[in-house]
Amino acid sequence: MAELARGMFARKSLDAVRAEAANTGMRRALGPIQLVLIGIGCIIGAGVYVMTGTAAANYAGPAVVVSFGIAGLACAFTGLCYAELSSVLPVSGASYTYAYAALGEVVAWALGWMLMLEFGLAGSALAVGFAGYLGSLLGDFGVHIPAALSNSLVRGEITPTGLHFSFAPSINLVAPAALAVATAVLIRGISHSAAVNTFLVIVKIGVLLGFVLVGVGHIHTANWTPFLPPNEGGFRYGVPGVLRAASILFFAYLGFEAVATAASEAKLPQRDIPFGILGALLVSTVIYAVVALVLTGLVPFRSLNVPDPIAVAVGAIGMPVVAVIIKLGALTGLASVLLVNTYGQSRILYSIAADGLLPRAFARIHPRFSTPANGTVLVAAISAVAAAVLPISLLADLVSLGTAMVFTTVAVCVMWLRATQPDLPRPFSVPFGGMMVGRLWIGVVPVLAILFCLTMMGPVLTDIIGKAIHGEWIPATILFGYIAIGGLIYARYGRHHSRLRAAAA
Repeated sequence: MAELARGMFARKSLDAVRAEAANTGMRRALGPIQLVLIGIGCIIGAGVYVMTGTAAANYAGPAVVVSFGIAGLACAFTGLCYAELSSVLPVSGASYTYAYAALGEVVAWALGWMLMLEFGLAGSALAVGFAGYLGSLLGDFGVHIPAALSNSLVRGEITPTGLHFSFAPSINLVAPAALAVATAVLIRGISHSAAVNTFLVIVKIGVLLGFVLVGVGHIHTANWTPFLPPNEGGFRYGVPGVLRAASILFFAYLGFEAVATAASEAKLPQRDIPFGILGALLVSTVIYAVVALVLTGLVPFRSLNVPDPIAVAVGAIGMPVVAVIIKLGALTGLASVLLVNTYGQSRILYSIAADGLLPRAFARIHPRFSTPANGTVLVAAISAVAAAVLPISLLADLVSLGTAMVFTTVAVCVMWLRATQPDLPRPFSVPFGGMMVGRLWIGVVPVLAILFCLTMMGPVLTDIIGKAIHGEWIPATILFGYIAIGGLIYARYGRHHSRLRAAAA
């Protein structure tokens, strides 16, 4: 048992991590501006184009702006932790590799498995949002996709007692098609992907700025009253609703994790990765807040529980041409996030497979394109299945929960490495300092990151457990079933094929 425990908590040496980072076979082609755009490309998407309406209509009302602030603040503290770790360990596995070096193999596996859930279901949610806007745009031109081919098998509906799920005779085939296109672009190589992403980011930011400029002159301030609607029970409005909305919107900030996963392809990762993370987070938060304020000022917040809330808001002011342009911009925005999200997930799978915890085939680099093509295809296929059968409301909750778990572990890694490796060169360090308590370094920023992440997790877990108690078993089954499968894979395959264990033996 002692030997088993040592193996499970064996840590990868920092020298080994750096050696792997220098010999991945991937091209270092990304500069600081491209990394910021990758972050923006992943952050500004479903959060602003889809989930803002859902969060406002069902939970926070116009105070959804405050929810964005809370979620953004939580991510700011976590982003500082990522920036320090990525400057020390510039590797493609990001938080997975940080955990391997700081906390040991079993924690790294658990974190990597949750990252796969986080990115995989985020890709599914983005694809579902893309399908919704595409269907709305085609409808403007008289082309209607049959509901049986554009709606998910499981549907989420808001009732007086909360969000409930049911089955329907349909399957969403548009969302998997969008994932297939993103996969094809990524397999071509990071230079092609970065160029496509840069174009998409410029277009979608321009469209959002256009929405703000057009909408600001048509705002009805009465729509902001009451700014914080009184609580109607549970998480429906009031302060609980604001926190619940923040937990939903939390997954929209997943982009800076994708920036950290690009470390193996950054030109100067110690400098460029922190710049990319913090720059993307700042720009995206400002855009989110402004768009949410204009959106809730144009139409009553209760009318925003639709797949295309921004298009609905523009349509309400009688500008059908502008509405079409906004939908095109939404499709562009969601496409860029889908591209970067699938990129990040494939690089995490590459790192896990390279360590031997998953089959080595997923760490194989394509001889022509220098990309992990097998892993990219696998993660896109899994996301496609989830997109075809699950509603975006359920996907967003599960992604937010996985994100909070991962971010909490990253903050712990910062404190652990500060305590065990105090003299390690850190090109970037979290601000505001900290103190030693016994043998553990307690930092202000990591502790705040953990507290905010727990605040994001609380409402989601409460909802999932409450639904399970009352017979709504789908969310709990997906979450705990996924965790059980991960434990089984590690026990039956990962720990027997671990490269770290083999080297120690």
